Amino acid sequence: MSFSRREFLACGSAALIGLSLKSEKQLAGSFVNESAAAGHLLRDRASFSPPTRTVKIPVVIVGGGISGLSAAWRLQKSDFHDFVLLEMNERAGGNARWGENEITAYPWAAHYVPVPGPQATYVRELFTDLGVLKDGQWEERYLAFAPQERLFLYGRWQEGIEPAIGLTPKDREQFQRLAETFAKYRSTGAFTIPLEIGYSNKFAGLDRISFADWLKSQGFDSRLVNWYMNYACRDDYGALVQDTSAWAGVHYFSSREAEEKGPLTWPEGNGWITKRLLERVGEHVRTGQMVHRVAPSQRGVSVFAGDTEYQAEFVIFSAPTFLAPYIVEGFEPLTNFVYSPWLTANLTLERLPESRGAEPAWDTVFMDSPTLGYVDAMHQSVRSHIDRTVWTFYWALADGAPSQNRALLLEKDWSYWKEAILRDLERVHWDIRQCVSRIDVMRMGHAMVRPTVGAIFSAERAGLKRRDGRILFANSDLSGISIFEEAQFHGVEAAQAALRHLSGTK
Repeated sequence: MSFSRREFLACGSAALIGLSLKSEKQLAGSFVNESAAAGHLLRDRASFSPPTRTVKIPVVIVGGGISGLSAAWRLQKSDFHDFVLLEMNERAGGNARWGENEITAYPWAAHYVPVPGPQATYVRELFTDLGVLKDGQWEERYLAFAPQERLFLYGRWQEGIEPAIGLTPKDREQFQRLAETFAKYRSTGAFTIPLEIGYSNKFAGLDRISFADWLKSQGFDSRLVNWYMNYACRDDYGALVQDTSAWAGVHYFSSREAEEKGPLTWPEGNGWITKRLLERVGEHVRTGQMVHRVAPSQRGVSVFAGDTEYQAEFVIFSAPTFLAPYIVEGFEPLTNFVYSPWLTANLTLERLPESRGAEPAWDTVFMDSPTLGYVDAMHQSVRSHIDRTVWTFYWALADGAPSQNRALLLEKDWSYWKEAILRDLERVHWDIRQCVSRIDVMRMGHAMVRPTVGAIFSAERAGLKRRDGRILFANSDLSGISIFEEAQFHGVEAAQAALRHLSGTK
């Protein structure tokens, strides 16, 4: 049976309370990393106290996610140290933040990087710096251990997430034809990571229709094919196929090598990369500093955060671009930037649940669940026996309008989401309530940009990527796709643009 998000939650509070009564065990936990209240001050145009001090500095980086940290990394590597990075949260990292307890470190969002191809030169340079890539070889301990993925469908487990059991001849023909179609697009070289490397209007027409309409026009009507396409879009974009540009849908499957080795992962996910970057640039990072105003002028840019006015020559705006109309003076409203709300949770397990005949994998997915499943932080451990672990549970609220789902995130309390998560898990892990001791939940109202129809090739995005002014935009949302490689690319490109401007070269 298939459940939409609305159907999944339609049981209402009374039913969820009933579920909680089935378990005598009281679970610890709370909401963590909450930033909505601070963000809503910007949304509501709240007043802020005037600054009490002034700092003159050539470059200010706004936002401490992977884009901002990558910009700092490039400035530092270029022997330029006269900059500061301002981050509103108490910990830098953005979607690459991490947590840790007495068992293990664990991710709060992004948990892997696919092995980068030869065109992702900045990523390969970074991974060489971090010891992940040595003499052209990937460090084995950072490649996901087997088994990597498993899918629960038809009452049993299979290895891999693409459905492979219970297929009809029609299903098999469509999966094969879809793979051949994506291979043809891959061979054109127009679908690259980073996007800018192979940026071409050759297939721009795909950006003007939805992925759902494209699938239908190509005769892909298999239920399993469409489930898998929806899963891919929910996983990378937080959106359903009908809300995703066909160009972005094709890019998901045609931008990487078909038989790539990997992915690269760590117990704390991409938080491992954040930690390594902070070791290099942390002296420039100021956390708990929410930028509430950016005022450009002919002579430079003033950046206001806390009690300080930073007078800069250039600003690298690595925060999500949707914030610019609320922060940057004179910035016009945006029309092509839509963001997906997400919920993630970290579950501390005192023991593993019954596996139902399958070896635990790094990434576990349930067919027809409105959620995206979970990853196991201890999967990369070299211990011979593991009892306790942490599962990171992912839920992209893709069904329905993002604004309504953001309201839902804030409206429901921790107990509600705790029960919804356990309800999803116990459909497969019947004893999960006896295994879990703690559930911490993180709500992200604007977790990632959505590649909506017409967004990838919009004039609005093209203008922001020019970086010919004093404010250099750098968030991954400039690509319309929120992945590590895009965030890093734009951060590095913005840093290099700042260096060129400062040196007077073009």
